[in-house]
Order: sequence, then C-alpha cells, then structure tokens
Amino acid sequence: MPRKTALFALLATLLGTITFVISSPAQAAPVRIMPLGDSITGSPGCWRALLWNRLQTSGLTNIDFVGTLPPQGCGVTYDGDNEGHGGILATNMANQNQLPPWLAATHPDIVMMHLGTNDVWSNLSPATILAAFSTLVDQMRASNPSMKILVAQILPMNPSNCAECGQRVVAFNNAIPAWAAGKSTAASPITVVDQWTGFNTATDTGDGVHPNDAGNQKISNRWYPALSGLLGGTTDTTAPTTPTGLTTSNVTSTGASLSWTASTDNVGVTGYEIWCRTGSSGSFLLVGTSTTPSFTRTGLTAGTLYECYVIARDAAGNSSAQSTHVTFTTSGGTSTGACTAVATVQSQWQTGYVIQPMTITNTSTSTITSWTVTFTLPAGHALTGSWNATVTTSGQTVTAKSVGHNGTLAPGASTTSFGYQASRPSGNTSLPSGYTCTTP
Repeated sequence: MPRKTALFALLATLLGTITFVISSPAQAAPVRIMPLGDSITGSPGCWRALLWNRLQTSGLTNIDFVGTLPPQGCGVTYDGDNEGHGGILATNMANQNQLPPWLAATHPDIVMMHLGTNDVWSNLSPATILAAFSTLVDQMRASNPSMKILVAQILPMNPSNCAECGQRVVAFNNAIPAWAAGKSTAASPITVVDQWTGFNTATDTGDGVHPNDAGNQKISNRWYPALSGLLGGTTDTTAPTTPTGLTTSNVTSTGASLSWTASTDNVGVTGYEIWCRTGSSGSFLLVGTSTTPSFTRTGLTAGTLYECYVIARDAAGNSSAQSTHVTFTTSGGTSTGACTAVATVQSQWQTGYVIQPMTITNTSTSTITSWTVTFTLPAGHALTGSWNATVTTSGQTVTAKSVGHNGTLAPGASTTSFGYQASRPSGNTSLPSGYTCTTP
C-alpha cells in the first residue's frame, strides 16, 4: 500500500478508537455507605446482610458498604465492612476523636448510625448523648460536606441488670427528632429512622438488647426505605395478602405437617415464615421458612400442645398480617422427663455460633421449681460464654442449671432466657446435639 494511503488508514483507525473511548460513559463510582454503631451494628450485625441483599434484589447494586472492621459470618454472601464496635459509647467515640480516622480510611457518602445504647445503659442524659452526636456529625461533615446521615431512634432494651433502661431509651428517642431538625442542613441532611416502634425485646432479642433473627429482619426493614430513597430507588410498601386456611395433618408423636392457601402480592411473594410456641402461653418463635404454602415440623415432644401461625413476605421485605392460629397436640409417647429443651441458632459464623433462645418447657402437670439441661459440644468446640444459667463443663458435656428467676415454671410454661456462645474450628459447621432436660 502507498505510504500516504497507509498513513490515512492508520489515522482513521486511531480516530475511530478515540471516538469510541470518548463516547463510552464512565462507570459512576459506587455510593459508599458506612454502618456505624456498637455491637447491634457489628458482632455480627446480620441485619446488614439482609439489607445488603435486599438492595441488590431491588436493583440498587452500585453501592459499597465501608468500614475498618471486617465482615462476620451470617450464612449469606454480602459486603460486610462496617464500623460496629462492640461496647462503644457515642460519648467516648466523640470525646476521644475515634471517628475521624475511620472516616479518613473509608470516605463514606452516607452514614447509617445506630448509637446510644451503651450510653443509655451507663445512665448518661439525652442532652449529653446528643451533644456527642453533634460532634460526630461535625466530624462527618469535615470529611464530606455533602454527607447524608441516617440516625436511628434506637431499639428498645430490657437487660436483666437495668430495669430503668427501657424508659431511658424512650426519653432519649423522644429527644432525637428535634435535635436532628436543628442540626440538619440542605447540603448534609439528617434523616431520623424509627427503629423503636414495633420492636419487641421479648421476641426480637435473645437477651433484651441484641437482636435475634426476627429482630435483624425488622432492623433491615426499617433502614431500607430511608437508605433506598437516598440511592434513588423506589420503595414497594404493599404487603402480601394474609395466608388463609392454615391446617395441620399427619400429626405424630414427633412431628406435624402444616399447609395453607398461598398469599398474593403486587410484585411477588418470596416466602413464608412459620411461627410456633409450645403450649398456649409464652412467646412465639420462628421455627422455619418455606417458599411453598406448606411446612413440616419435626423433633417435637410427644403428648404436647403446639400453637402456630404463618406470615408471608415479599422481596421488599413487607410482611403480611398473621394467619389465623392453629393448635395441635402430638400423639402420646414415652417422656424422658418433666421438661424439654429446644435450641435455636441465633447466629453463626465460620468460627463460632450463638444459641439463643434455649426454650425450656415444663411438660408435666405440676409446677417445677428448677431444671437442668445437658448437651454435648462437638469435638474441638468450646463454650465461650453463657447467660441466665449456672453452667459447668466436663470434657465436651455441658450442664446448665436454672437460676432463681427462671427455674419456676407452671405446667405448659416456658422460659427463653438461657443461651450461650461457643467457638469452633474454622470451617467446622457442626452444632451441639443431645439436649436433655430434667427436674429434681
């Protein structure tokens, strides 16, 4: 090819390449979101996993959860970076200038803040805590003048060693909206997110403070509308219809089948939660989920009354009302004692797990005044903590005895206050087995 022709061909090729590069829009940087708080946000803070995956499902995928703390296991894949520092006080965080280095390392665009639980527990006044909040907001805006800030009215709390904490939380939460309105700006708005309403310390926590699976779902549901609004998403607020026609069948001494008429939803039902309790009183516990309108319960106690209901959920996290309740009694069998112990896995990760609640039920016809639960830890597992029981270990055998406030149970009554935490070798997914309950 002549040299001039070859030169024109080369220029045309380069021009086409340049035109292509210029006309291709750059990918927008992900929105960086910092979950900031105490052990309710971390340790392991599995509401973050639920929220992350709901955002992904909703198409809000160009996001990055940020923080200097690594993720903890919640059984699902998610972006787990966070600033959930167990035991931290908002006042200490502000007074000791702990936040600026975290901001400098992560550069968030949005901060989701659930703080103040430990301050309330320490009997600090709302004014003192909110003064610390003001300092933290100033530090956020120094890092990013356009910072968007979500501030939670914190979860209710009812720890065993603080009868006054519940009312302190109410007083603190009542003061937050006025503080936020006075501190908010057009460039850096503060949005208050109500995490208090509808949260029940008896059914949504394992210890009166820290959320269980049901509590984590509620926390995620409360954060989602406010956060998705900042991200430009639309919010589905229509709940599925209530499941109807709940019935039982195939009742045996150890199990029963439940079925119901499927719910409908404007977008689509993603699954059902099955909630049951032993006897006709006490708290309902989430015993399982199903993507179809049926569920089989196993591992039940012979000759025992159970009560259950079902709710439906959609992809946006909306929940239906409870179905009508159904009761059934398992057929007779040989009882191993006057009480039963049923373990619920609250959370687990690669190197450990939390069992909470452990439901102890009096299955006899007379009141009991104490109980003893024994179980076996798998090889390599070790007990790292327990609460609301006197616990001893012998090898891998664990013995837990009731304490004064939870030993007396009327016939059919239950207590859910006992729980424990254990460590295990990384990658070992085994859980304890062989739970037995006896009375004197």
